[in-house]
Amino acid sequence: MKIERTVTVDVPVSAAFDFLADFTTTTQWDPGTVSTVRMEGDGGVGTTYRNTSKFLGRETSLTYVVEERVPDARIRLRGENKTVISVDTMTFGRAAAGTEVTYTAQFTFKGLSRLVAPLLKPAFTRLGDEAEVGLRSALEGLTSGSVDA
Repeated sequence: MKIERTVTVDVPVSAAFDFLADFTTTTQWDPGTVSTVRMEGDGGVGTTYRNTSKFLGRETSLTYVVEERVPDARIRLRGENKTVISVDTMTFGRAAAGTEVTYTAQFTFKGLSRLVAPLLKPAFTRLGDEAEVGLRSALEGLTSGSVDA
């Protein structure tokens, strides 16, 4: 299952990258996130985060590891728990209106959860739509100073 959303915002690429590369900011833009805590590392490759989210009324936690970090261009994290692997990639580019950010989340279900995964497509689509709104709002807040970066 794959979710991909692109937003264009009037902020510098470096500001958007710095904000989103700190994965603890998910609480400010991902409506499903309950908490994200950096467990170890400095934000670079190998840094681990514990992300707790609420999905379909249930809380679940994934441990994310930064797999790739190219300043002002791309960051990729791999999250995993007993039922799912999520690879989250954010790419950054310059656009006429400022910065274009593309967020892609690729989910691979494990075990019995693979059987119900196709039924979850509408819920994942809604999650992607809500994350897109949150992402745009948080990034636009960087210019007004309303987001704690």
